[in-house]
Amino acid sequence: MYKEPYHFHTNRYYEKFEKVRSFSQNLETPILLIDTQLIKQKYLDLVSSFPQASIYYALKANPLNEVATLLHDLGSNFDVASRYELDQLLSLGISPDRLSFGNTIKKRSDIAYFYQKGVRLFATDSENDLINLSELAPQAKIFFRILTEGTGADWPLSRKFGAHSDMIYRLILQSVDLGLTPWGISFHVGSQQRDIGQWDDAVSRCKYLFDAVAEEGIELKMINIGGGFPANYVDPTYSVSEYAEEIMRFISEDFGDDIPEIILEPGRSLVADAGIIVSEVINISRKSKNNMYQWVFLDIGKFGGLIETIDESIKFPIYFDKDGFSEEVIIAGPTCDSMDILYEHFKYHMPDTVRPGDRAYIFTTGAYTQSYSSVNFNGFPPLKVMILPKDI
Repeated sequence: MYKEPYHFHTNRYYEKFEKVRSFSQNLETPILLIDTQLIKQKYLDLVSSFPQASIYYALKANPLNEVATLLHDLGSNFDVASRYELDQLLSLGISPDRLSFGNTIKKRSDIAYFYQKGVRLFATDSENDLINLSELAPQAKIFFRILTEGTGADWPLSRKFGAHSDMIYRLILQSVDLGLTPWGISFHVGSQQRDIGQWDDAVSRCKYLFDAVAEEGIELKMINIGGGFPANYVDPTYSVSEYAEEIMRFISEDFGDDIPEIILEPGRSLVADAGIIVSEVINISRKSKNNMYQWVFLDIGKFGGLIETIDESIKFPIYFDKDGFSEEVIIAGPTCDSMDILYEHFKYHMPDTVRPGDRAYIFTTGAYTQSYSSVNFNGFPPLKVMILPKDI
């Protein structure tokens, strides 16, 4: 028989599935439903796990005004990647002293714009960017991003961002000569990182740089340990509290009693579990008479918000609300692009009673879905979103 997907009984949506299904039964699909109450609980859990850290929510994960306002009211700061995100947060009344420009890839005009708006905390990983910062954001606080491998992450963030420790060392020394304030070191071990040990190596590199530049009279104040904390997809992970316990042990072992200021940049771990996409089965077909696997076409695909299924990296729990015998299927999206296949090698299970017109519920979709959806590919609009009422 068909089995419920992994985490069915531990995810809050599964616990109240009947209410969610009833609420969404007359809504046009595809649609993303967001539970802000769950985001609030996730934030409070993170604060409890890392009481000594400052949280800078990565707005790109879910930029809804309702999410940003909620987290602001709870005390969160924000990691900002563009002037457009900056304008959004400022329009919500969020003070620029609670923002950092965490993108190492930025135009000179954007640096000037952030500085003019009052932001004083910037990330960098290159000499050209550092020089631009010195000219357009004088005396700003700078944190330097080191390169990490991202091994063990479902969605790695290596290679493009950060620089090797020897380059970062030189940039830190240069920043003083340029009139900037070297403030700390940052890293990101990869999104949905299931190997907690990756933080150990990164923290050790931070300690090396702290000590190396201290010999030149430079005292760094902060380490930004990024995000990477997990959400509940198909593959199991440890809890955030277990991550926190190990990460703080790594920091204590390297820094002893002289622990610097700690910054977190969570995104996925705060908002992913709070989202569910309600989708419709458009068609079910078989490519040949003897083909073992049926193809199931949904009305949402890679370009509609599920881009993280590239290389089947993120495996979203998918639930078909039918009884019947279980069969393995290939799942694809609706667009006229052959890459719009969600899962072909990793086989999902579907009841044999599902028919076109039935609904599929895709869990843990509150992060990097609507913000990744295309504007007009094949004419499809961006993914619609709705905030769930508090009584659901």
